[in-house]
Amino acid sequence: MAKANINQNIIAKLKTAGLVGRGGACYPTWMKWQAVKDNMSKLNPDGRRAYVICNVSEGEPGVKKDGFVLRKWPDRVVDGMKIAVHFLGAERGYIYINEKYYQEMGGVLGELTDDTKIDIFIKPHEAGYIGGEENSIMNAIEGRKIEPRLRPPFPVEKGLWGYPTLINNVETFYNVHQVNIGKYKNTRFVTIAGDCLWEGVYEFDINAKISEILAATKNLPGYPFFVQIGGGASGEVLDSDQLDAPVTGAGSITVYSKIKHSPLQVLRNWANYFQKESCGQCTPCREGTYRLRNELNKPNPDWELIAVLLDNLRFASFCGLGCSVPIPIRSYIQNVVSKMPEEEIRLPNATKQMICECLK
Repeated sequence: MAKANINQNIIAKLKTAGLVGRGGACYPTWMKWQAVKDNMSKLNPDGRRAYVICNVSEGEPGVKKDGFVLRKWPDRVVDGMKIAVHFLGAERGYIYINEKYYQEMGGVLGELTDDTKIDIFIKPHEAGYIGGEENSIMNAIEGRKIEPRLRPPFPVEKGLWGYPTLINNVETFYNVHQVNIGKYKNTRFVTIAGDCLWEGVYEFDINAKISEILAATKNLPGYPFFVQIGGGASGEVLDSDQLDAPVTGAGSITVYSKIKHSPLQVLRNWANYFQKESCGQCTPCREGTYRLRNELNKPNPDWELIAVLLDNLRFASFCGLGCSVPIPIRSYIQNVVSKMPEEEIRLPNATKQMICECLK
């Protein structure tokens, strides 16, 4: 098993490697680590402490790459955490892991973290999708209600118990290990799911195009299709002629058959999911997702009202869940539905034009 090769030049290594976080935001890893270190120095001498969290929540539908990495290289993930704990002189590190992964990997992780400053914290069953949001994670560990916090301050400034906190996901810590031993290859793991033959997790160059990834894995459909990139709930939707771009966000490609899925049902599925997973903390998201779901499930939805609800969700929601609801819906309408002929979309042409106009 890999042992932590602690190197105080890790910031320089991360910077040279150009490593960015793999949790979805793609923020430069070295900048986040350095921000935590800098914020520690701003505290008085008696309060210079920090915490490290490895996010193994992986609650975004269609994303399975963190579980893949953790099963295959748990020692490398833990080693990446050890490097972070040592670099910061952190008080503790926490592996925040969902129940399913803990059942599979809890024993191995327990052995790897024995006699270290790293503890395992099982994500509460009731936490749901929002339980993977970084502030909700800290609330869970502190024993508080699992919901987002007001930002700023951000975790790097004021996180666990009010101290600077570093939060990265599994793949990021794995890559930290690879950077530290000089074996980082500027790749990322991609989950492919949906209407395809070979679902799974694959490793590709970070700049590989979506079309190249689907072709190389023999998952490029021979029928009309579209894809959702970066997550099966909040990810952007692209048509089959828009695949000349790299994978973004949480690193996933979900393939949808245009023949199999009707537009209204696709929209309803997203709305139902977001309404179910809203924590209910803020009114725009709690009421917005509820009304959006109800409206889309009507035989004749009010598309002007839906457009208003999406704007409210985007601009007034407290956290990223509500803000992300418009992303799949609007991108699906703009990139896919607007191009579909009347006989294929199964909606009158006038209705299609109204939908596209309202949600452009």
